[in-house]
This record gives sequence, structure tokens and C-alpha cells, in this order.
Amino acid sequence: MMKRLILTVLFAVLISGIAFAQQKPAMDFKKTEHNFGIIKEEMDAVSTQFEFTNTGKKPLVIQDTWASCGCTKPSFAAKPVLPGETGYISVSYSTVRRPGTFNKTIKVYTNVPDTVYVLTIKGNVTPRE
Repeated sequence: MMKRLILTVLFAVLISGIAFAQQKPAMDFKKTEHNFGIIKEEMDAVSTQFEFTNTGKKPLVIQDTWASCGCTKPSFAAKPVLPGETGYISVSYSTVRRPGTFNKTIKVYTNVPDTVYVLTIKGNVTPRE
């Protein structure tokens, strides 16, 4: 009798844990890398957008972004992205006094537990003539 009770309780805990895990937000990016190719320094800055969808069951909140360099500026809307909706993270890169190849990362912190998303931009800046 006690063994059956313990098994029943363990089964209930397992099922509720699975149901709870399915109730979180999830972020699915269309792409996580953007290559600007060859760009001219006199452009001053280039930018791109990373599109994502909340494929989870709860609203997705972007809490913060962190760029690997001060030359890279990410921005995002502060409002929650509801399940099934699409959002964007915009990233600009300053080309001023930065000739040569670049490969920069942007970390995205959200309310998805234990997950940090990483976006990458890269390219090659040709110097002013």
C-alpha cells in the first residue's frame, strides 16, 4: 500500500513538472548570424534586425542585451512578446576608424530560464580613401 502511494505521488510530481516546463516562453530566431560582407568605412554605421518568434506558452520578455564591443549597439522593444508573436532585436555597428574584418557577438537575456541567446554580426570594413 505504501509503495503504491509513493509511486502515485512520484508520478503526479513528474506529470506536473512536465506540464510546468511546457508553460514557459521560448525564443526561436529566424537567423542568429548576419554577414554585412564588404562595407565602406565612410558609411559610418550599418545595421540589421534579428527576427524571432515566441514559440512558448507564456509572454517572452527581453530583459537585457550585451554587446562584445562598444562599437556594437543592440536595441529592442521593452514590451513582452506574446506567444506566437514576432519581435525584433536591432543591431548597429559603427564603421568609423574600424577598417578590417570584424566578428562581434550580442548576448540576449530573457525570462527563459537558464538560457542566454547569442547573435553574431560580421563583415569587412574597407578604409576611407
